[in-house]
Amino acid sequence: MTLLFLSNTLNISAQETDALGTYTPYSLYGIGEISKQGTAMNRAMGGIGTGLRDNRFINYMNPASITERDTLSFMLDFGVDMKNFYNSDGKSSSAYNTFNMHNFVFTAPIYKKSALIVGITPYSNIGYKFESTENDPYLVSKYGDIKYQKYGEGSVNQFFLGAAMNITKNISVGAEYIYYFGALDRYSNVLFTTDGSMRSLETGFDYALGSSSGRVGAQYFGNLNKEKGVTLTLGATYRFATKLKGDYTRFAYAKGAVTDTVMHVEKDDYQVRIPEEIAVGFSVKKKDKWLFGADYSRQDWSGEKFETVSSDFDCEPVTSSYYKVGFEFIPNKYDIRYYMKRVTYRIGAYYEQSYLKVGGKQINAAGVTVGMSLPIYRMYNAVNIAVDFGQRGSTKNNLVRERYVQLLLNISLHDIWFVKHRYQ
Repeated sequence: MTLLFLSNTLNISAQETDALGTYTPYSLYGIGEISKQGTAMNRAMGGIGTGLRDNRFINYMNPASITERDTLSFMLDFGVDMKNFYNSDGKSSSAYNTFNMHNFVFTAPIYKKSALIVGITPYSNIGYKFESTENDPYLVSKYGDIKYQKYGEGSVNQFFLGAAMNITKNISVGAEYIYYFGALDRYSNVLFTTDGSMRSLETGFDYALGSSSGRVGAQYFGNLNKEKGVTLTLGATYRFATKLKGDYTRFAYAKGAVTDTVMHVEKDDYQVRIPEEIAVGFSVKKKDKWLFGADYSRQDWSGEKFETVSSDFDCEPVTSSYYKVGFEFIPNKYDIRYYMKRVTYRIGAYYEQSYLKVGGKQINAAGVTVGMSLPIYRMYNAVNIAVDFGQRGSTKNNLVRERYVQLLLNISLHDIWFVKHRYQ
């Protein structure tokens, strides 16, 4: 059995957010939906960043990139995102809106061509809600209205602290310590709404997880055409595998006038593995005018084992792959008459083969992105906007097709330290 029950339990009415990081039936499995990384600057260009260097904005997708900066400057980036989901199985549909913090990242120079970075951002999210009503005439006549609910919520976040330095004129290397932490909750309920003699059953799993890991990155950068100011950057990162460890609780309660505990099992040795990830990328840039880049990343989840709230799903983890391309253009960065000519315009696209195979079919996603950076006050301070139009899955093979629109809003602050102003 695949996600057939999902197709029969989609809520037709639109719902409002309750701080979920996502809303997708495919987050039923594993650690949920893997979050797309990068600020609005990256995301507007399809999510590229492994081979990207920019002294105007923070690129935390490769720790080696943070050496591209003014040696006296600090940079801060804070972002939020809002996502609208439209899910359908070809027969019924649902809509849902989410809103959450996307990232908080800070970088500062250490010494000459070296810098540090610290930040926090989501790594994965769980968010789904399904409800169906019993339609068996015999059960309805005997017990009245019966509702079946499945829902889940929670996130795994990542805190990272790293540093980078230029080891030669054209090579930068960086490393990060990563700490994953979060809580994931999954529930499955049977509710008797009319027969007062029957008690509802609430079951589920609660996970509180944490683990340490790391990532290393490198970039090569040099001139393709020095006279025209065209440069090339090549980048690569490697994220180390780790095991999320923590407390695990499985419970079942019979609820009515009195609540009885049917089952309550606690374990403190639960673990789930996050495999290593390899990413490579490049970008070609003409200073203060345009940039084009592409990324590829791969993560092998095959062989991993996950627990879910139901054994009815024909799901298995597989190797995930991510392809991204992006382009940006600045009409005239130094124009003093027309503000819109100083704006940076971006466009991109991506294709994702997720780590989840359902009913023998790997769940894929594709989308296009657009965005811009609106300069404020000083030249390097900006409001960054990215919009992601995408689709995941399909209505074939009893699956669910998701169409979504995600809006990211980031504030980028850039300032100079240790400058003494002279007044006359």
